[in-house]
Amino acid sequence: MKHSSLSAFAVMVLTACSTFKPVKDSAIRHLLEPLVPERVLTASSPAIAINRPSIPSYLDRMQLIMRKDGQLMLSQHDLWAESLDVGISRVLASNLSRLTGCMNIQPVESFSTLDYTHLLEVRITQFEPDTANQMILQGIWKLQPVTGEETRSHFFRLIVPISIFQPSMTARVSAMNQALEALSRQIVNQR
Repeated sequence: MKHSSLSAFAVMVLTACSTFKPVKDSAIRHLLEPLVPERVLTASSPAIAINRPSIPSYLDRMQLIMRKDGQLMLSQHDLWAESLDVGISRVLASNLSRLTGCMNIQPVESFSTLDYTHLLEVRITQFEPDTANQMILQGIWKLQPVTGEETRSHFFRLIVPISIFQPSMTARVSAMNQALEALSRQIVNQR
């Protein structure tokens, strides 16, 4: 009896192995990257925490979003390697560190204690291509001191042409990186 149930189990396993074949994952995972050239970071100030940006809810998903004729379409083939808000805060922190030479600018969740002096808040209202094949990054940012004094918000609308010489989504992510670099430069120049 023990042999027959073991034999039946072995036959079931062998049948399952021949029935279930691995599925090839053909998805392309994209990652935002800082474009400001690397440099030695030596300064400890300013100490800025980058809060996760507020993004439109339709962009808050793993699939890249395409807009065509007023409709939103999810790409099943092109995915983000990390959530978009995490990628944006990581890239902004890296760009700002490289622009200022400060090693103490990082996403807020990277600080183990509240030892930063300012909090960068970003609210993105648009981060997608327009009909003229240009990446639009629009919203407001505010560099708030932790002392509680109120500072003003800064509006931004950055337009970056999307290359026609790269595959569609690769060119789009590249334009997003360029827009985040331009936003980082604006923040450094206006803070």
